[in-house]
Amino acid sequence: MPEERLQKILAAAGVASRRASEALIASGRVRVNGRVATIGAQVDPATAQIEVDGFLVGVGAARTYVALHKPAGVTSTTQDRHADTTVLDLVPTALTPDGTRLYPVGRLDRDSEGLLLLTNDGTWADRVLHPRFGVQREYAVGLARPLDRDQLAILRAGIALDEGLATFAAPLRLATPIETRTLAELLHPPPHPDLVWYRAVIAQGWKRQLRRMFAVTGNPVLRLVRVRIGTVRLDRLSTGRARLLRAPEIRQLGMVPGAALRRPAAPVEVSARALRHPGPSGAGAFGQPGAGPVGAKRTVQKAPEARHQGAKAKPKTAQLKGAPGSSGPRRPAPKPSAVGVGRVDPAGAADSQKRGKGQRRRPRSADPARPVSRRPTSRADKHPAHPPDERPKGRADERPKGRHEGYPPGR
Repeated sequence: MPEERLQKILAAAGVASRRASEALIASGRVRVNGRVATIGAQVDPATAQIEVDGFLVGVGAARTYVALHKPAGVTSTTQDRHADTTVLDLVPTALTPDGTRLYPVGRLDRDSEGLLLLTNDGTWADRVLHPRFGVQREYAVGLARPLDRDQLAILRAGIALDEGLATFAAPLRLATPIETRTLAELLHPPPHPDLVWYRAVIAQGWKRQLRRMFAVTGNPVLRLVRVRIGTVRLDRLSTGRARLLRAPEIRQLGMVPGAALRRPAAPVEVSARALRHPGPSGAGAFGQPGAGPVGAKRTVQKAPEARHQGAKAKPKTAQLKGAPGSSGPRRPAPKPSAVGVGRVDPAGAADSQKRGKGQRRRPRSADPARPVSRRPTSRADKHPAHPPDERPKGRADERPKGRHEGYPPGR
């Protein structure tokens, strides 16, 4: 293999970013084939033996992705002389049988707890951490008391920090009772029952960002738990436990091209007539039983248009306002025409001359004639005429009969 820069090899192995790898080399913590490496050194990753802090770097080893529920009081660095336990001590050897050395993807404060990802894939870690990809992180924020209206307004407007304006990636909301109960079952030690839990989503990821934001409001954070990174959730992972990421989670979070979690539903052809008048087949409005999977794309068939002399009629998309369950006004479908599709009605040519310049003739529908019971109703149908046998009888004519009957004589 061709030689590559040492900091690039360390970054690809997931040790650290390129700049952080240069700092490791400059501090003398990196050795190549037993000798202390220097900045700018180029080595062959296939043959060189690279060590960081005495640990062998697995260049070209199988990629491993682990989700860990980090407890409070444990540092998220790989080596800390002031800490008795690091996150690497919590990863079971069964998850790394070949002795692969993992590195945390980002960090969690010592006092914070929750989801932390570890891997030896530097490219994947960079996609998760870099701000240009906008990977969201969701936290459960425990407060001593609820936020009042003024405090909520301050947080929604954003908090000015040294790094810039700190904002939420999604609206701040109260945690649901189910979310609070599920989280309490996972945490050790269990949270205080009087804590008020909120859900906050950020994408900036600055140091102690949420704690600094809530401190400005005078309602400090008492307990902070990260419950989601992108599409990876804490789920039922209890404190101190770890698991391997599933393949869909790795692809989705790493944003590998073509790595959708599931294939989109195939388009479903539904005519405008079927939307207005659902039949036994069950082709009804969107989201109704028999309408296919919710979210599937539905293509509405357009009625063929008749070409008129001297002008081109633009196609009109079939109206969906009359579909069952919609709130819009109902528009009757165009009446079936006896003239064949694509032909010009001689009478229509004359009618087009009578209409104004800006008026266009409606396209004729290709649907077959429908029975009267299934035709769209009009306003007149709301007040139907009485049947012949139920019509009210007229009054008897009580006026005098005859030409001079009832009038005074002489007139």
